[in-house]
Amino acid sequence: MSDVSLVRSSPSLKLALRFALREVRSGLSGFYIFLACIALGVAAIGGVNSVANSVTAGISTQGQSILGGDIRFQLNQREVNPDEHKFLESKGRVAVSANMRSMARLADGSDQSLVEVKAVDKAYPLYGSLETAPALDHASLFDEESGVYGAAVAQIFLDRLNLKIGDRVLLGSATFELRSVIVNEPDLLSDGFGFAPRFMVSLDGLEAAGLVQPGSLVDHTYKIALPAGTNETDIVALRDEAQKQFPQAGWTIRSRSNAAPSLSANIERFSQFLTLVGLTSLIVGGVGVANAVRAYLDGKRGVIATFKSLGAPGWFVIAVYLMQIVIIALLGIFIGLVLAAMIPYAAGYALQSVLPIASKGGFYPSALLAAAGFGLLTTLAFAILPLGRARDVPATALFREQGFEQKGWPRPVYIVAAVIPIAVLCLLAVVFAYDRRIAMIFVAAVAFSFVVLRAVSILVQWLARRAPRVRSTALRLAIGNIHRPGALTPSVVLSLGLGLTLLVTLALIDGSLRQQLAGNLPERAPNFFFVDIQSRDVDQFTALLQGTSPNGKIVSAPMLRGRIVAFNGTDITKLVIPPEGAWVLRGDRGITYARNVPENSTLTKGTWWPADYSGEPLVSFSAEEAENLGLKIGDTVTVNVLGRNVTARIANFRQLQWESLAINFVMVFSPNTFAGAPHAWLATLTDPNASSQQEALVVREVTRSFPAVTTVRVKDAITIANELVGQLAVAIRAAASVALIASILVLGGALAAGNRARIHDAVVLKTLGATRRTLIKAFTLEYMLLGLSTAIFALLAGSAAAWYVVVRVMTLSASFQPQVAVMTLIVALVLTVGFGLAGTWRILGQKSAPVLRNL
Repeated sequence: MSDVSLVRSSPSLKLALRFALREVRSGLSGFYIFLACIALGVAAIGGVNSVANSVTAGISTQGQSILGGDIRFQLNQREVNPDEHKFLESKGRVAVSANMRSMARLADGSDQSLVEVKAVDKAYPLYGSLETAPALDHASLFDEESGVYGAAVAQIFLDRLNLKIGDRVLLGSATFELRSVIVNEPDLLSDGFGFAPRFMVSLDGLEAAGLVQPGSLVDHTYKIALPAGTNETDIVALRDEAQKQFPQAGWTIRSRSNAAPSLSANIERFSQFLTLVGLTSLIVGGVGVANAVRAYLDGKRGVIATFKSLGAPGWFVIAVYLMQIVIIALLGIFIGLVLAAMIPYAAGYALQSVLPIASKGGFYPSALLAAAGFGLLTTLAFAILPLGRARDVPATALFREQGFEQKGWPRPVYIVAAVIPIAVLCLLAVVFAYDRRIAMIFVAAVAFSFVVLRAVSILVQWLARRAPRVRSTALRLAIGNIHRPGALTPSVVLSLGLGLTLLVTLALIDGSLRQQLAGNLPERAPNFFFVDIQSRDVDQFTALLQGTSPNGKIVSAPMLRGRIVAFNGTDITKLVIPPEGAWVLRGDRGITYARNVPENSTLTKGTWWPADYSGEPLVSFSAEEAENLGLKIGDTVTVNVLGRNVTARIANFRQLQWESLAINFVMVFSPNTFAGAPHAWLATLTDPNASSQQEALVVREVTRSFPAVTTVRVKDAITIANELVGQLAVAIRAAASVALIASILVLGGALAAGNRARIHDAVVLKTLGATRRTLIKAFTLEYMLLGLSTAIFALLAGSAAAWYVVVRVMTLSASFQPQVAVMTLIVALVLTVGFGLAGTWRILGQKSAPVLRNL
């Protein structure tokens, strides 16, 4: 039986598949944009998640080396007591280290540098190896020789002070010889991010330097190598035993399975961002899918009309072309998966100098499967509606060369069929997100963007329809093309608008941050922070600053370190903490006490305690952080300070000015809370008119007179932050450019989809006497108007989004950068006019006779 007879009698899905495969064998013409959009989005999502899995796997497999042990106990501002030390020694081999910041200076006092000091014992490292150049053992590196201790330093320290191996520097009150350069520090990642270069010494050297004083900001770390065969269950049991036996120790415990939690969390966050960017490119590409399907079906009018004339039911026509589209989508998904599988290997090579983790790539089926699912759902979501429209067009209309530009919606069943994969797509984006709140905002923002962009295209067409009649023929044709039936306006605005808006938003946020870091913040920020000022030296230190900077403003405050362990008597580990407030509970926090409301603070609720208050311990909490944590006046907060749990009741809330970079504390306690507790002081010096020479004098005098005090020049910290923001901005823009590439592909597809109508218009106009020059001018003006409209929308929407992020989220001042506006206009015009004319040029050479015969 022939295929025609089968169509007339009892068409089946098997027959539909046979027709679909026959159509696919005829080639992929018209589907190259379709393939590129799907492959690009799938590659982005699959590649990003594969890289994240690769790095996470590297952290997991090398957890012992990264942590420096099987389990780590860290204490702030105190060492373990004899009972705690005995407990740790009973569990395995223990390596002891201490970390703090200090100032290393030249022997003649002419220059100095902030350093991250790490003091280690002879057992270091328990796992991995400390690689130095030249390679030396522990004794050769650090032991005392003729009253001089040894040190291993980062190369950047030598570069900053123009030093070489063998030179000597002062750290605290001791002299150190620079004996080697650190090539690889195995547990660097577990120590967290440091703003200053590493300066590694022995514990004996640190003691000789006299840097550790009562209240000094020093972390004491005890890493344990457990007996062979110890599993994760045993480690969890050991942690629980330590917490139970020493409930007020206040130590932070971390195991090899969680060796670098900050890095892992940041990888999760960044991978989520990149996944959402990849999903954005897929959704933008979905518009390209819809355009490609519509254009393809438009070219298959005769075939569809023949099917219908032979009695094929509507579902059969839909099945034939849906199967064909799914087959082509699977090809695009396969290409994307191949690229995604290669990305971890390329990323591992590129990141090996940044992350000291042996990331050698790998194959991660779960990441690739998720990407394939996203790609297939996007295809179905955007292909069903054009297919539904094609099903409802009568065969007579198709034979008369009419297309699928009719107004109205397809049948409800097709709308429901399109909504289902969209809903599943959104659900998966939220369920698998690291931060579901952000994912939900993203989903809502994308949906809102589509609605707004559609409204913008309707507005542009409405304005074009009501524009006054102009004398220029080319301009009149251009305006008419914008609002005529089947116009390119919705496709161009939708395809290009989303990608441009994303880039404008990122560019404006980056510009505002840079302006704050380079201009506004340094103007308001202190010149210096001084840390670890001993209580006995506060008056002398203040007198020194007044002498070296007579016009400067000095602000000082007592400072301790404490970790929040409970709210209202409930351990924080048993509470559900909102993500926006979690940072307050992460590790130790700086805390202070005060008789009066501190500067840069405004009381928003509650009352301040009297200056001579001596009752129940009270605490003043930052209003914003308290709201994020769900705290209220009268709640209790328990903090662990120096191995002792202290509970205080919240008396009031304060509004802080974090952007001032002045002394700010989330928690300020009543003075009686820490009566008698050893602590140091923190101070700032603000002198907006100080020259570089005056600032250098302050650093030299402070370092010479108080070698244990750490001096942080705020401008240097801001410069480092600015560099980090710049690097992050480049990475984010590079990632976001994936969405712009998808927009460009969709734009090209949209313009190609309108070629048949363009051919019709060009032939009719040439027949009526229009010249090629007039048509080119008309098309150019049309594309320019569309590009200009899209650019204006992108600037308005991107500016609004950037303003919200900068002002509402970051609580900074937003600024508008004219260069962003200019670049947006240029990009929009170049893309629309360039792609438009590239396709139009071929249309203008179309023969008139074949077209006119079908009118």
